Amino acid sequence: MPNSEMLKQVAEKDGFIAALDQSGGSTPKALKLYGIEENAYSSDEEMFGLIHDMRTRIIQAPAFTGEKVIGAILFERTMDGDIEGTPTATYLWEQCKVVPFLKVDKGLADEENGVQVMKPMPQLDDLCQRAASKGIFGTKMRSNINAANPEGIAAVVAQQFEAGKQILSHGLVPIIEPEVNIKITDKAEAEDILRDEIAKHLDTLSEDQNVMLKLSLPDKANQYKSLIDHPRVIRVVALSGGYSREEANAKLAENTGMIASFSRALTEGLTAQQSDDEFNATIAETIDSIYQASKAG
Repeated sequence: MPNSEMLKQVAEKDGFIAALDQSGGSTPKALKLYGIEENAYSSDEEMFGLIHDMRTRIIQAPAFTGEKVIGAILFERTMDGDIEGTPTATYLWEQCKVVPFLKVDKGLADEENGVQVMKPMPQLDDLCQRAASKGIFGTKMRSNINAANPEGIAAVVAQQFEAGKQILSHGLVPIIEPEVNIKITDKAEAEDILRDEIAKHLDTLSEDQNVMLKLSLPDKANQYKSLIDHPRVIRVVALSGGYSREEANAKLAENTGMIASFSRALTEGLTAQQSDDEFNATIAETIDSIYQASKAG
């Protein structure tokens, strides 16, 4: 069973979920935006060490607390790492009162029928067991939708819910994330198909199988209101998907009951070169703006 105090916070508290889960493919880009060029490291170990330092700096910022940041999604290596000698998930909850989640997918398969399903996850049961033993509350896994293709979108949602049920069996709460690419021309149509497919699968869940959803900010305000109100949905969070923080916040505020789970929009404006005072002031301002937009929604 999920931790009841964490569940209450995730389900009810004003705030947003910080996405700190960039993986191998997106780490160089995240580091570059943070002011660290690719020639600053010569191995994956060094690269992941630098991104762990960045995440640690964010987590240790005075504004990074459960007051406005209700949860944080971690990359597997971050979960396995420490902050000041304490396992990251334990540190997040005990020191910051931020609920820890874990990214569990292994990346995307090649595109087919206008979508990318997730690559196979043969180690999912082992990873969930390890996550549960480390105090992780829930998981996140991402698929990608590049066209309003009913067959493709049905495949994405079916796979997400199949893995979601596997994750639920370990007492963890899955965040189901079928991302709609914000740049596609038929985005609104894709979002209609997606909403209806998700609703079909939610209706098959039992009363003790409750999930979260992470969805692209929709073209139509309140597009996902029926999913937000579904009894099997704990919370619906929005990904920024490449929108600037200002755009993402404005769109989020139009959607009642939806809160943020931003990655790039969270780290926008942060650099390795900033003094601690500058860094902490920048992230405090960012956290407040995303919190206000989540609250407005």
